[in-house]
Amino acid sequence: MNHENTSESVIIIGAGFAGLAAGIYAQMNGYKTEIFELHDQPGGLCTAWKRKGYTIDACIHWLVGSSPRSAIHDMWDEVGIARELDIINLEEYLRVKGTDGRTLIFYSDLDRLEQSLLAFSPRDEKPIRDFIRGVRMCFPFEQPSRNSPARKKLSVGLRLMWTLMTKGPAMKRWLNTSAADFSARFKDPLLREAFTQLWIPEFSMFFLQFTFSWLHNKNAGYPLGGSMPMSRALERRYLALGGSIHYKQQVEKILTAGNRATGIRLTNGEEHLADKVISAADGYTTLYKMLEGKFGKEETFRPYKEWKPFSGLLVVALGIKNPFENEPRTVSGIVFKLNEKVRVADADIEWLPVHYYNHDPSMAPEGKTILTVMLSSDYDFWKALDAESYKKEKADAAQKIIEILDLHYPGLASQLEMVDVATPLTFERYTGNWKGSFEGWMLTPSNSSYAMKKMPQQIPGLNNCYMCGQWVEPGGGLPTSVLSGKRLVKILCRSDRKKFKVTC
Repeated sequence: MNHENTSESVIIIGAGFAGLAAGIYAQMNGYKTEIFELHDQPGGLCTAWKRKGYTIDACIHWLVGSSPRSAIHDMWDEVGIARELDIINLEEYLRVKGTDGRTLIFYSDLDRLEQSLLAFSPRDEKPIRDFIRGVRMCFPFEQPSRNSPARKKLSVGLRLMWTLMTKGPAMKRWLNTSAADFSARFKDPLLREAFTQLWIPEFSMFFLQFTFSWLHNKNAGYPLGGSMPMSRALERRYLALGGSIHYKQQVEKILTAGNRATGIRLTNGEEHLADKVISAADGYTTLYKMLEGKFGKEETFRPYKEWKPFSGLLVVALGIKNPFENEPRTVSGIVFKLNEKVRVADADIEWLPVHYYNHDPSMAPEGKTILTVMLSSDYDFWKALDAESYKKEKADAAQKIIEILDLHYPGLASQLEMVDVATPLTFERYTGNWKGSFEGWMLTPSNSSYAMKKMPQQIPGLNNCYMCGQWVEPGGGLPTSVLSGKRLVKILCRSDRKKFKVTC
């Protein structure tokens, strides 16, 4: 047993974005931290892996706060990511192609998007203009960088106050409207279906509008290199500040004495003590396994019984001996409507989302590219399979995807150089995330109020034990994870009567 202890020692569980951010800000404020991570690399769900020279990215499509004029960019600078970013802003967010031969383009620029949608379906002018107004309503929420002139900061602050005072009912309406509900307002069938492909149907529309606000203002660019360079940048920043990371060290239990957390026990039996314990692991594992359900109030456990987490993912990645130079460069690729439903693993699909990386040459060998197809997939379906059936289902899913894509890109099957398949069990194995979910809680109209009033980060009934990350931040996302770690360290500093500080 390791008995080494200090008055300000902190153990952090998980080296994802939230855990690394908590470690970075804690180190800045004089805490001595250690991170214990079950995987052999940082980043958690912001991850990628290589196969035959191709990089399969399971996370980043765009990064909120990519603009140096943004306050969120200041945070990326604090944690060491901004200084290594090489950002590109793409003109198109997504293409949606119907079986009737029509293609709907969602542009990043809001004026161009409005004109395009009105030209595509003039009879849907009312919901189109309503949506665009909703996006413009989000503009004042984008706060300026700390380096902005004082006059700019004052102007934006006053505009935000005015928006909050005058647009409250509209904001509440959008918060309480799901993408599925809003899409039903359209008369054009492709436009109606497109909004359920553009956004998760159950998700609140307000946050789709924020996405287009960021895209329009070039504050949601794509970081060349994808996910892992960002994760490694966080790791370097944390280590440079004096923190330490223990990889391939899975935490089994949070140790307690009475109503106080005292440390952790690893699956190998080792115990490590500290004054404070922060879990940046998934909430279910933290509350029900590491703490055995012994701490927390009814409201602490209610989300795990009533809320809907993001689904698991089936990821089929294809390395193609073709650069796809003539295909449009988009943020999220293209979605094809199929002529008929196709059974892929546990679901009948009628839409196929394809993300190709022709905008990032670092993801594939020269003259080639990688395509990824990400489909929602049921964890329990994969969990019930034996080893042989699991392997067969993965192979069958890949083959069906290849056959569909070969129809849309004739000759693609003959250009294949690499095939890789990941399932919800893959995500569970490498990140521990509950049921292989690729984020935490979906932000639906039923829990959207939590976007405005944050969930508690201290575990009720247990002193010196905290949580940060996507399971206490409905809606998830990389900026939210880092903000969660930062906000938690501010709580620690207040508790310890310290002045919170940031060093860049």
